[in-house]
This record gives sequence, structure tokens and C-alpha cells, in this order.
Amino acid sequence: MSKKILVWFRNDLRLHDNEMLVEAIAKSDSILPVYILDHRLFGETKYGTLKTGNIRAQFILESVLGLRNSLKQIGGNLLIAAGNPEDIIPQLVQEYEITEVYHHREVAREETHVSTLVENALWKLRINLKHFIGHTLYNKEDLPFPIKDIPDAFNQFKKKIERDSIIKPCFAAPDRINVAEVIDWGTLPSLAELNLSAPEKDQRADFEFTGGETEGLVHLQKVIVAMQQAATTKNLILASKLSAWLAMGSLSPRKVYWEIKKMEGVPNTKAMFNHILLGLLWRDYFRFMFKKYGNTFFHPDGFGSQGLVDVANEQENFSKWRNGQTGFAVVDAVMTELNQTGFISNIARQTAALYLINNLEVSWVLGAAYFEEKLIDYNPASNWGNWANVAGVGNDQKSKSVFDLDKNIKNLDPKGNYATTWAS
Repeated sequence: MSKKILVWFRNDLRLHDNEMLVEAIAKSDSILPVYILDHRLFGETKYGTLKTGNIRAQFILESVLGLRNSLKQIGGNLLIAAGNPEDIIPQLVQEYEITEVYHHREVAREETHVSTLVENALWKLRINLKHFIGHTLYNKEDLPFPIKDIPDAFNQFKKKIERDSIIKPCFAAPDRINVAEVIDWGTLPSLAELNLSAPEKDQRADFEFTGGETEGLVHLQKVIVAMQQAATTKNLILASKLSAWLAMGSLSPRKVYWEIKKMEGVPNTKAMFNHILLGLLWRDYFRFMFKKYGNTFFHPDGFGSQGLVDVANEQENFSKWRNGQTGFAVVDAVMTELNQTGFISNIARQTAALYLINNLEVSWVLGAAYFEEKLIDYNPASNWGNWANVAGVGNDQKSKSVFDLDKNIKNLDPKGNYATTWAS
């Protein structure tokens, strides 16, 4: 009997630097690439927000179609289904006589719970679910310490891994692929079928995101060109927008690293290189912190105790904040840009968070849940980890005092132009 491996894609929507895909091709006669649109990602949360808003949803759909196109170019395809993976994958295993299932390991509770449900369902069929690790710059097994001993302070984490760990080379993208014979490869639901409206382009936006591996690689090259023009604020923001493709796994962090590493000897590129590397290290740090501490980051008190919450006015204040109607010009501008584009700079995120937590006295978890709905580059570890830090309930309790709203506003909008541009 021929060996068939089902490759379950989730947040790893690329051909380049994808060990899971490379190994599946090497160890099988044919593979069945699968993406399942899990409807649980499109419901309401207990905070009254959506799990996924329309701008992020459109980016996800584009990213999936981008993967399908990439696979078609090397003789394959992507089976697309909608529903619960724990129901659909066992059905596909039986229908296509699959011998093993491959997937990438996740770290946050909802994602790992789905993996467990799939693993349990496959166990009943005596089929193995093989886990791969491919979301970080540094592989877990290459860290100079076990997960339980990772330093809580980011600077210590950074110092030790930069000194004692290596970044592995990328896996080459396959140039041909044998896939199982499938009569109906399926179609993606539309935004309307997900009960979401199509987003409208805002003329104030200076950038348009399109999902998919090809678009991600094109953007990476734009960043490399920008590196040669030195680290202007505009170029740093261009570089930070890589996070959207990184979040979907359409870009590998190692690919980003090695491509910008090639520029190391070029004059004026050091600041941009350090900026991009710092962003990649923060991604790793929060992901490893989730591995170390489980789901403590989702609890309002986290690793400490959240500050005052004005319970009587919380919902009203939260509503004003999310709609950009607080009356505080810079914060309202930040929220308008977020609502219209799905992306804001890191300093804008901090500014909005500080104002919600300290000035409006709203629980930080409401803000984190709203960013989950809106951010095109959402990933659980970075989003909830950063919010917990700003709220002073992160795992590194010494970082409580580093955030300053007034300082942030001066850096974000020194001349008032930003608030004017994004006045709702």
C-alpha cells in the first residue's frame, strides 16, 4: 500500500522554510495538503468582541488562496474545507487511506485544544499526529536552556540566546509535489458567508495589505531595498508590517533573518537590521513564555494584579475607546486607524493600551480581545503577552514602570499631524 501523508496547514501558509512539508514529501508516495476554516475563529468572544473581524478575515482568506496557488505551481493543490478539524481530518484519513498526519505545534490554549481533539480522534483510528516546530527564529531544541528555565526578563533572554544559540538555515521550497487524487478540492467561504462585510479602503492609509506567500516575499524585498536608504521612521514602519505575513506563516522568521543578514555589510543598514531582529526576538520570547507558563497570560490578574477597574462605567468607556470616541485626540486617531486598516505601529498599540487601562480604568483583557478582532498581524502570544506587560501583569514584573503615556504621545505624534490625519 502506498504511503499517504495528510499535511494540515494552519498558521504556516508557505512553501519556503517548511520542514513539515519537506519531510512529508520525502517520506510519502503522495501527500494531501489540507486547510480547514474553523468556524470557532469567527464567533463572538465572552468580551463582546469578534474572534476575527472583516479585515483580518480577508487577509486570512487571501493567505489560504496564496498557498493554494503556490502548491498549484508545483503540480499540487490544497484541499479546503470548513468546519471542525477534529471532525474533518479523521474523515479525510479514512476516505483517502492516510497513513500519518503532520502539523505545526501551537502554544495558546484554543489552538492547542484543537490539536488535542484531532490527536484523540486520530488515536482511535490508530493514526499518528506528528508535531513540527516552525514558527520561531530559534528552534526550541537549540535554546541554551530548557523551557522551564527561560529568563523572564526579555533582555536576559535576548542576551543569552544571541550568545549561545544558532539560527538554522532555511529549508528549500519544494519544486514539485505528488498529491492524492481528489475530485473536489473545495472552495473558501466568502466574507459574506462568514457574516462579515467586505472592508473598504481608507484613502488615508499609506499601505495596502494582501495576504499570501508571494505578497509576503515581495514585501520582504521592499524592506531590503528600504534598508539601503537608512532607518527612517517610514522605513521602520514598513519593516514592522512584515508581522502580518509572519502571523499567518506566509513568511518564515528565518527567511526574514537570513535575507536581511545578507545586507549586513551595506552602509546605513545596521539600525534597520537591529529593528527587524528585535521584532523577531520579541515574537520568539512571547511564544516561549506561553510554552513556559501556559495560559496565565489570558487571566486578568496574570502574574500580578491588574489595577483599578471602573466596573460601573467599564462597558461605556470600552465602547468609546474601541470606536475612537474618547475625546482624547491621539488615542482616537490610533483607534480609527486600527478600525479602518487593521494595522497600527507598536508605539500606537502601547499608547491606546495605556489610555484604556490607566485613564479609562477598563480591564486590559477587553482591549486585548478587541485587538484580536482587528489586528491583521494578530497572534495570541504576542498580543496577549504585550497587553499583559503594558497592564503590569506580565511575567516580568520589573517591566511595570517602563511605559509612559506622555512620552509615547510625543514619539508617536510630535507635531500633531497623526491626530489630524486620523481624526474620525
